[in-house]
Amino acid sequence: MPERAEKKPDIKLPPEILELLTGVEELELEDVEIEVGDLEIWYQPGALTRIPRIIAPTKVKPTSILEAPFMPPVLKYPGEIVEVKLGATKSEGGSRGKPVIIGGEKSPAFYTFENLTPHPPVISFDVFDSKVPLPKAVKMNFKDVVEDPVAWAKFSVDKFEADMITLHLVSIDPLNPKPSTPAEAAKTVEDVLQAVDVPLIVGGCGDPKKDLEVFEKVTEVAAGERLLISTVTLDMDIEKTAKLIKKHGHVALAFSPMDLNQARELNRRLFEFLPKEQIVMDTTTAALGYGLDYAFTIMERARLAGLMGDPELQQPMSSGTTNAWAAREAWQKMDPQWGARELRGPLWETVTALTLLLAGVDVFMMMHPAAVRTLQNTVKRLSGKRGLGDARKIANWISAKF
Repeated sequence: MPERAEKKPDIKLPPEILELLTGVEELELEDVEIEVGDLEIWYQPGALTRIPRIIAPTKVKPTSILEAPFMPPVLKYPGEIVEVKLGATKSEGGSRGKPVIIGGEKSPAFYTFENLTPHPPVISFDVFDSKVPLPKAVKMNFKDVVEDPVAWAKFSVDKFEADMITLHLVSIDPLNPKPSTPAEAAKTVEDVLQAVDVPLIVGGCGDPKKDLEVFEKVTEVAAGERLLISTVTLDMDIEKTAKLIKKHGHVALAFSPMDLNQARELNRRLFEFLPKEQIVMDTTTAALGYGLDYAFTIMERARLAGLMGDPELQQPMSSGTTNAWAAREAWQKMDPQWGARELRGPLWETVTALTLLLAGVDVFMMMHPAAVRTLQNTVKRLSGKRGLGDARKIANWISAKF
């Protein structure tokens, strides 16, 4: 086969330019026009790489959740809550069957993965020393004893196994037509102490002057019983009240109206006359729908501040959970969609109690037996030595059927 003749390019350049190009391997032209007739491009086989075809991966449906280790963030707090003993046995100068100890927490409420709950919260049944208007749902449980505070207290302990009794001396209120005298109120306290052997909380009527007069007699007749005297406020004669409580071996309940600055101030002034082991604080309980979220926030802030080292907020906390019945939704006749009053009221008290339980409350003052029982069962479960528990059981509530 004849060889293909090499075709020479038909380019005519002047000799001067050809001489300049001698020995040049590459030439870069600028602003040049080239007219081309037939253009042939030669390339070596394999010079171009084949672009692979990209295939989208097959979608695989996951069959399980990825397993990953989890360690809870365990913290150590610089402060801790003071332990306070309520009630005293015979060997301790009183006559109670056994005392109740509250406080002592080193972590937020029920952080059992950090520290076990040292002393589970306790519940005190409310008892009034004179006839007061009560919701039907409450009254039906105590209808035979509501006019006798001694029988009411005994019934609460015998039938409902009350941890404590809160005796409200409402009969001393100066606004009553015939208010009880301090001596009469003290006699009622004596009678209740003889009828039951659980620790007592003794409350006044809210009048600073009259309460102090009554507390003077009550602390004396119950000397050594380690009563929780409810309440000491900023508008009382704090020095005189505190000295009475200390002299006769009782505990002060420092009450402030949802204000941490006032709570600090009241505790600070009480510290001048009482050891920390004789002070419990109450920052006010509001009912569900009536400021419960704010009550929770104040209590939670107080507890966290105490754990973080604030010496003025390291006292155990009390809650007048019975305030839940002040909400009209708890007792008033309403549209059927709200449900029966007999259930609505206990639920209102229960939700209020459970909410504040998580804020760190140590003592609950309550009325309805069903609400009390629900809170007791919850405390028992949360205070158990179970650590984190089984996560699978926790998740199963999502698909639970009732």
